[in-house]
Amino acid sequence: MTLLAAVGQARTLDGREAGLQATHHALNKLGSLAPVFGIVISSYQYDAQGVVNGIASLIGDTPVIGISTPAGLTSEGLQPHSVILGLIAATDVRAEVTWLPGYTQGSREVSQQLADLLKRNPEKPSLLFADGFNADAEQFCSGLLAGTNLIGALSSGDMNAGNAYQIGGAQFGAGGLALARLEGNLRVGVGSGSGWQPVGSHFRVTRSRGFWVRTLDGRPASETYARLFGYPAREWAFPPLNHLARLYPLGLEQMDKSLLLRSPLRVEADGSFRMNAAVSDGTEAYLLVGSLTACQQAATAATEQALAALDGARPVLALVLADIAWQMLFEAQQGADVAAVQAALGADVPVVGGYTLGQILPRADTPPQFLNQHMLVVVFGEPKEK
Repeated sequence: MTLLAAVGQARTLDGREAGLQATHHALNKLGSLAPVFGIVISSYQYDAQGVVNGIASLIGDTPVIGISTPAGLTSEGLQPHSVILGLIAATDVRAEVTWLPGYTQGSREVSQQLADLLKRNPEKPSLLFADGFNADAEQFCSGLLAGTNLIGALSSGDMNAGNAYQIGGAQFGAGGLALARLEGNLRVGVGSGSGWQPVGSHFRVTRSRGFWVRTLDGRPASETYARLFGYPAREWAFPPLNHLARLYPLGLEQMDKSLLLRSPLRVEADGSFRMNAAVSDGTEAYLLVGSLTACQQAATAATEQALAALDGARPVLALVLADIAWQMLFEAQQGADVAAVQAALGADVPVVGGYTLGQILPRADTPPQFLNQHMLVVVFGEPKEK
């Protein structure tokens, strides 16, 4: 058995043409081998239908899963306004893609459909892409069996308009769940890391409702950040501060004293923080700040974790799912985050990836965990012959 992978990338004005060109480039690298599975990372600026049609025009009904992003990642670095396609070819690997439409906050029916699908052989590696603006990823993760091998991310796009999409086979749209289940002679290793650390500022969540954190220490959340950073509270409700607040997430203290990272999507006009996971009243929270050095170290560590989890398998492709805060932090050194991943992987392993609004990490003894502010590195490998 030979497991091969290739990544194609294209940047054009038209989504269909970008999808077609990216697919053409990836297929050329595979040679005569036919792909069995594909991962699409598409700029949110492209029309999803055009991207899907362009890819399908060359690979037909090959199972494909994808998300939108503000910028993609390859071995060459940051790729804005582009379509990136990673293809895997093998003789004894199979993929099944399912599209579950209509998932919004608290959509328990769709969550149950997902749980039912994953009950069958939960140890099989599965990829899941969901909506970063409206999906309650924490809810559907908590409803899964402990040890479910689910890896994923939340799509991102226009932070002002809140539009993003997911791709599952020939279907696509906002508010859906795209699930790919993999089986056969394939090993998948996963690692994660975050370069954000507490800096001493501490407060209590005194009022929250669903995805909105209203007050910290009895004041509107924006007033708390205004006191910390010196900008007037009213300015946090407008660009660029309303989205740059994601650079400064909350570390929520857990029972074991560890910190769970939760990041604002934006600051609302009333000064509250709009999150994409619920935060409970009374939670003790710490201000977290990231650094370039810490994030590069975290990227290296995540890649090494993923490689170690391959248990000797030969790595052929890496999927990098980094939080959108990483893109903001590395604005002055674009691509330095994925360069750290590539250095740990080695030059011969291609990379496909993009920036997301949350990550899903499988756990051995609990249901999968929903994360903010992390980088997830997923490495696909060919097991050693017995």
